[in-house]
Amino acid sequence: MKSYVQSIRTYLSSFPQLFSQPAILVWAVVLGIAGALTTISFHETVKFLQYLHSHQYGDPTKLAEQWSSLKKILVPTIAGFIAAMGLYWASKIKVDANSDYMEAVAIGNGRLSMRQGLLRVASALSVAGAGWSLGREGPIIHLAAMTGSFLGRFFRLDTNHHRLLVACGAAAGVSSAYFAPIAGALFVAEIVLGSMASHVLGPLMISSATAFITMRSLGFDSWLYSIPEITVIGDKYLLVTIAIGFLSGIFAPLFLKYLEICRQLFAKLGNTLFVSMTLGGFLLGCLIIIEPWVTGKGDTIIHSYLTAPWTLSAIATILLLKILSTGISVGCGAVGGVITPVMLMGASMAMLLTQMLALIFPDVTTFAPLFVLVGMGAFLGAATSAPLVAMVLVVEMSHSFNVIAPLMIATVTSFFISRIITGTVMFEVTEQREKNELVRNQLSKLKVKNFLNKNVNVLTPESTLQDVVNMFSEENVRYIYVVNAHNEFLGVIESKTMTRILLTNPDLNAPISPELIQRSYIEPLTTSMNLDQAQECFLSSNGERLPVVDLQDPPHLVGIVYKSDVLRKLSEIKKIVDQSGPTVVDIRDKNDKS
Repeated sequence: MKSYVQSIRTYLSSFPQLFSQPAILVWAVVLGIAGALTTISFHETVKFLQYLHSHQYGDPTKLAEQWSSLKKILVPTIAGFIAAMGLYWASKIKVDANSDYMEAVAIGNGRLSMRQGLLRVASALSVAGAGWSLGREGPIIHLAAMTGSFLGRFFRLDTNHHRLLVACGAAAGVSSAYFAPIAGALFVAEIVLGSMASHVLGPLMISSATAFITMRSLGFDSWLYSIPEITVIGDKYLLVTIAIGFLSGIFAPLFLKYLEICRQLFAKLGNTLFVSMTLGGFLLGCLIIIEPWVTGKGDTIIHSYLTAPWTLSAIATILLLKILSTGISVGCGAVGGVITPVMLMGASMAMLLTQMLALIFPDVTTFAPLFVLVGMGAFLGAATSAPLVAMVLVVEMSHSFNVIAPLMIATVTSFFISRIITGTVMFEVTEQREKNELVRNQLSKLKVKNFLNKNVNVLTPESTLQDVVNMFSEENVRYIYVVNAHNEFLGVIESKTMTRILLTNPDLNAPISPELIQRSYIEPLTTSMNLDQAQECFLSSNGERLPVVDLQDPPHLVGIVYKSDVLRKLSEIKKIVDQSGPTVVDIRDKNDKS
């Protein structure tokens, strides 16, 4: 059987047209369907796990309200222990593939570890079924991306096509998880790939749209955050929108930093993964006893904000408890996402602000549902550093076009405020891309003249062969630079050429012949070159140093630049960027990167 499969793979790999640019669109459709099916499978498995411990399934908040106090402790605690087993087994698998779909697409070769991926998804299923405060989008996207990786490995695709298939799978996962086809494509393009090129965005949109259509065709519909028709009129409501954006820009990075602190606190305990996640489950159980509404990823609370009145004290209480539950869930190392919990933070903050303003302007409560959606988008845009994705996602989930204008203002405001204040980012690939951009900016500001060494020994055309021999002996270099009386750069003398001259003309008192001076051996640097250009010149030269000339005609020799100085400066810039770069709070699992 194995040999038969191998023969099929070999046969199909001989048809490159199967993965030409038009054919990729067909594979995008296949991956869209597969992404929808994996999403459905994940949700149905969660329902099965809920039925095992509660004999019914559905909204985790409603299930938790019916649990006894003992069950509220046991269910999340046992789930944490089981989830730890999955992560432990995954960490023992040593493979030459990525364990994370973002790394596989952005910086990897598209290969995802299937065994590790399935174990990590199983771990995520355990905590999702028990109502931990984590989103389901992480494992859903990873499952869909694994389908693309499997196809790429089966057909032995080149790296670019392999990565594109994984990206299409990830886009399908986002689309089917949130019923947001446009946001699904933009999520992968803007955050993971960092490219909006049509040859990349096209397949992503096809895959994302196919996943959405498949979900709807099979009878599944999103839990839309729908609101009534609301039109914001008046300057004070514009000011509320700006205030939401400003507060989101401040508190979203702080929330991400808080999650990172929770990770560090659990790590300082020095316990094993089993102890950490079991302890995390126990602490969550204690919070569920206090308030069952902390169960789940938070979409129940968001929907309640949009449809029911809340008091100021109730909002503050649920916000505090959800901050604690999300911190525990993320901190102990559980696999999952925090996109929905992040949106809940934004919704709660906007609701809290609205209720406070209602003490002065009672009519502002009429617009509370709209401000909740604005808060969701603004907080998510600041946290992900992807304001466009955040805006489109909220609009698609709510089907509300009235929210677009205030959402744009608040999300863009929160994005810039967050970057100015802290620079915290949610995704590792975003951080790496920004670090690379920072390095490029640093390099663009540096010129060759910043590395100029003016202490250089030169010869003139009047020098003798003995002078050349003496300088080669003293300098231990491959080239000696020759200038005239006006310091105009004439060329170089190569050591090998000099050796041949000596073999045919042993008269060391003879002057340097013109044919000995060459300009074709090396291309000198100019004072206006930046570090990138200098590095390119060094790559095409085998020497340790290069001459530097000015921009006059004819050029004058002004000094030399050593390759070691360039490399040392590049290393210094990298260290500075690594030390001062954005703090990363990865919503995926950081517990295992093997």
